[in-house]
Amino acid sequence: MKKNKILITLSLLFITLFGYAQTGKVTGTVIDGEFVDPLPFANILVKGTSKGTSSDFDGKYTLELEPGTYTIVFSYVGYETKEVSDVVIKSNDVTVLDMTLAPNALDEIVITTSVKRNTENAVLNMQRKSVVVLDGLSAQSIKKTGASNIASAVKSVPGVSVQGGKYVYVRGLGDRYTKSILNGVDIPGLDPDRNTIPMDIFPTNIIDNVLVVKSAAANNPADFTGGIVDVVTKDFPTKAEYSISVGFGFNPSMHFKDNYLKYDGGDTDFFGYDDGTRNRPINRYQPIPGTFENKLLLNSLTNRFQKQLKAEQATSNPNFSLGFTAGNQYELKNGNKIGYLASASYKNNTTFYEDRIDGGTIKAADKNNYQPRYSLYTKGSEGINEVLVNALVGLAYKTDLSKYKFTTLHIQNGESSAGYFDQDLSQDNTGGAYEDVVKDALLYTERSITNFNLSGSHKLGVDTGWGLDWTLSPSFSKVEDKDHRITPLLVTQEGEYIINPSTTTNPTRIWRTLLEENWVFKADLDKKYELFGRPAKFQIGGNFIYKFRDFSIDEFFMTATNLTVPNGDTNLLLMNQNLWTPENDNGTHLVATSNNQTFKPSNAYEGEQQVYSVYLSNEFNLSENLKTVLGLRTELYQLYYTGETAQGDVYDRANTIDKHDFYPSANVIYSLSEKSNVRASYSRTTARPSFKEASRIQIFDPITNRTFIGNGFGIFDQDGSVIYDAVKPTYINNFDVRYEMFRDKGQMFAVSGFYKGFKDPLETVFFPNSSEQFTVANLGDATVFGAEFEFRQNFGFVTENLEKLKLNLNVSYIYSELTMSDIEYERRLLAARTGESIDNKRELQGQSPYLINAGFDYDNEDIGFQAGLFYNVQGKALEVVGSGIVPDVYSQPFHSLNLTINKKFGKEKKSSIDLKINNILGDERESLYESFRASDLIFTQRNPGTEFSLGYSYKF
Repeated sequence: MKKNKILITLSLLFITLFGYAQTGKVTGTVIDGEFVDPLPFANILVKGTSKGTSSDFDGKYTLELEPGTYTIVFSYVGYETKEVSDVVIKSNDVTVLDMTLAPNALDEIVITTSVKRNTENAVLNMQRKSVVVLDGLSAQSIKKTGASNIASAVKSVPGVSVQGGKYVYVRGLGDRYTKSILNGVDIPGLDPDRNTIPMDIFPTNIIDNVLVVKSAAANNPADFTGGIVDVVTKDFPTKAEYSISVGFGFNPSMHFKDNYLKYDGGDTDFFGYDDGTRNRPINRYQPIPGTFENKLLLNSLTNRFQKQLKAEQATSNPNFSLGFTAGNQYELKNGNKIGYLASASYKNNTTFYEDRIDGGTIKAADKNNYQPRYSLYTKGSEGINEVLVNALVGLAYKTDLSKYKFTTLHIQNGESSAGYFDQDLSQDNTGGAYEDVVKDALLYTERSITNFNLSGSHKLGVDTGWGLDWTLSPSFSKVEDKDHRITPLLVTQEGEYIINPSTTTNPTRIWRTLLEENWVFKADLDKKYELFGRPAKFQIGGNFIYKFRDFSIDEFFMTATNLTVPNGDTNLLLMNQNLWTPENDNGTHLVATSNNQTFKPSNAYEGEQQVYSVYLSNEFNLSENLKTVLGLRTELYQLYYTGETAQGDVYDRANTIDKHDFYPSANVIYSLSEKSNVRASYSRTTARPSFKEASRIQIFDPITNRTFIGNGFGIFDQDGSVIYDAVKPTYINNFDVRYEMFRDKGQMFAVSGFYKGFKDPLETVFFPNSSEQFTVANLGDATVFGAEFEFRQNFGFVTENLEKLKLNLNVSYIYSELTMSDIEYERRLLAARTGESIDNKRELQGQSPYLINAGFDYDNEDIGFQAGLFYNVQGKALEVVGSGIVPDVYSQPFHSLNLTINKKFGKEKKSSIDLKINNILGDERESLYESFRASDLIFTQRNPGTEFSLGYSYKF
């Protein structure tokens, strides 16, 4: 009897567990169609049953159902009711069903649709209802691209291009005019002087959506012009989700090459940071004695530096990557929810340029001589190993009326490079008196950023219409150039290699340190109400940003009593037996410091930035089909500089920029029908100089010999005359119009026009008589106008079998015109060649004249197969403004053709394999000097080759 009871108990337990195991879930988000906000407390019912639930604070819901086919009903008081049929629930599976409900003044309207049709159209719903000109990618559309990271996925957005596989530009404008934010908040990237963060660090499975905002609204930061790219991470998944991934990449031009260049680093290079091997070996304030002082200290100080100065050959490895994500949510006893999301990834990429080319050119004094000549021509091999490690952890807690979210992001990057270069160096800087120089360069740069984001969203009562959002987000970033070892040698006519400071500079060791902290606090209060008997929303908010930067450079120079280096083997210089000692008075040693000043105060600066902002915005309907959003934003921008010039001028927290400006915006949307809109918008925005640009610092590139010089206080000639005025912010007036038509099954058509008027645009420009020195300056006023065309069409009209094949096409044409300053125009006139006519108009620096994104995408979810062929090109753009005697530099079009194939395996399709081929056409990245009646000369040239990559991922 006792055994029977045990058997019955176990049987019931098994049946119970089996029953639970057979259930599935339908989950999604309910959206307010009027304001494109989450709709909390909406009702979700299974038609014909009593089963149901309601959406939570974020508009999210989950229903657990037995396997079968259902009709789900969505409703909310004062809104339309929607019935979605053919919702298939599978055991142990989650069906995602998002829904948008529009306000309804009538008693009852019931709209019926199928689950398939609703899912395909939900992707474009946010774009259709947005109050600003918006393009974007939802988690579903990202998934369909088969992309593993955001940089790969966002290429399909109209007007968007991706530079270097990671940085996103909008409407052909450069980095200065595109802004990247994470969860609505500024964070610095791995390069703090960029406005954009690298998008390849974000795996797609932690992303809720990516929004590209092209027209400003009062609640957006004022410092953007092309667009804002907002990466929004998920709060937490609807069920436990875990995934691992591994990938390998092979580039025939770069990998398994036995002449790859490298050098010995630290034991932790593999993890993206230096273990201290490359730390500065002596105190920056340590006086360095001369040989005449006959001190053993000179030998001791010299001997502390790492010995290797020349790269060694090795076989290059392929690229590889690892990734892991995890997430889950839990319902607490009080009905509240808590969840987490975590992601970590590791990338190790090897790049090998066997023929890297960099050039500097200058025109001859003779106006009948049309062909510029190289003042410096560098060609050589460079091996680069880059490690990128990132980790993201997010926690979220939800109640009925509030959500709290805490996210931590850390990115660690280490880049080691080794190169050997031949240089033709013009001693007279006019393309004559060439000297033959060889240069060894061993470089290492370590970068890191840590971001914390604490945010809260609150409904201030169930039916009050009031909402409050706030965010506190500090970030800490560091960039260190650690022990850059540059050893140039002059090659004599007799074939000897010698140290020649007057021609090539001494062998040099460089340490550069940049520390930056960034604090952001923002708060937004909104109220939904009725105006003219129609829904309206009022917003008020504020924002405070504080940034602090500490930058310094340490340089040490070496020489030898015997300036000849046998066979050019620079590794001989620091061998113990070749070091100077008081006994032999012969050998290699550090160059003595003058006035006992090893560290130069002019090689350091501190910068502070403060931005205070407040805005008002009101969104309302003038008629049933006409929506208007009016806003006004005001920002107080203050920039401070602390530093010292080489001449001894001291700046103690000098206020270089202090601007209080107003930024009005207006957006009007007229709904021609349920599926088509006409939009118009106006906004005023700004672009501001970076810390580096608004400084007095000089930053030297040891390979190209190019020097960037800050322009925070003006650039002056030796006679005191002004070359370039001190930099100041750019102001832009933006006008946009757009017609858009949304069709079934994710198809759409849109055409847009835009105009931008630039006051004092910031541009990168050469110094008047040097192609090796450049800065940033405001060079005139500019106008930009253009058109965008977007078309998404499947081929179901040909035959039903081709419905899963889609064409995505977007094309942008942009015309830019800048009216030169008098100084630039006069310099160009003075340098004009015979027969050359000089206009005072030219293109805006950084603006591409056209952009094309085209792709064929095949997606068959039934068999788990996706494939895409994507083409992207950006037109020739003015990269660096010439000075007349130095020609203009233009980046050339790069034709990118990429193939992506993804196949899912298994009963539940938890395994997938990705095959990708990047740069199928094998195009080169090239920037050229262009001049009147002359052949183009190379500014930079790199061959990225064609990469084949294979990846595997598993979800559990």
